[in-house]
Amino acid sequence: ALLRRMSRYGLLAEDELELDFVLQLSTQKLLERRLQTKVYKQGLAKSIHHARVLIRQRHISVGGQLVNVASFNVRTSSEKHIDISANSPYGQ
Repeated sequence: ALLRRMSRYGLLAEDELELDFVLQLSTQKLLERRLQTKVYKQGLAKSIHHARVLIRQRHISVGGQLVNVASFNVRTSSEKHIDISANSPYGQ
């Protein structure tokens, strides 16, 4: 169950599904999966701090759902669904 969840969140590749790879995870890899980082890397925000403000002020949605938690871990299947929310003034 742990290995499947790690794969779903993009922390481990399909060929790394062993306990040794879980023990070798770094904080950098965990931080790369946060919504705050993903918003910045996709170019929706000018800086990492701007990304946090946009998320906190409810301008970002993931798969149509508003998310206002910057530490939200994004699944690999949800990465392409990160966007400005429909009712945000930035989305017009």
